Amino acid sequence: MSTQPRDEHPSDARARAGGWTTLVFVYLALAVVGLIGTLAWNIRAVFEARSFIGDWTMSGPAVSSLTTDLLIAAIAGSILIIVEARRLGMRAGWAYVVLGLVTAFAFAFPLFLAVRERRLVRARSNGVSSEVSTDLSS
Repeated sequence: MSTQPRDEHPSDARARAGGWTTLVFVYLALAVVGLIGTLAWNIRAVFEARSFIGDWTMSGPAVSSLTTDLLIAAIAGSILIIVEARRLGMRAGWAYVVLGLVTAFAFAFPLFLAVRERRLVRARSNGVSSEVSTDLSS
């Protein structure tokens, strides 16, 4: 007797059982891009004997490193926003991503986290499981 859903491929069940979902690979790929992108600019700054902190106020490898750093973090955070909003049944998760583009991600991401936390606290106080769905690979 099989315990897997009828429409599920056996390799999908094995992947989820080990925790290796598509989302995990997306986050890992972003981590690698973030590491390589920032490291390349940081190495360039060292070899050019640049003032890393001074470059932040002007231009140079430090600014490019910081830009890469923030861009990768914003992409990963945007994915998290969409996935968590969907998992928790929050409407318009995409609006936080758009808000981050038109204002600042430093504003939109903490705002999302605050709204998310309120949602989790209300769900706990009502005795409702906050785990709407754990399968987000589709």
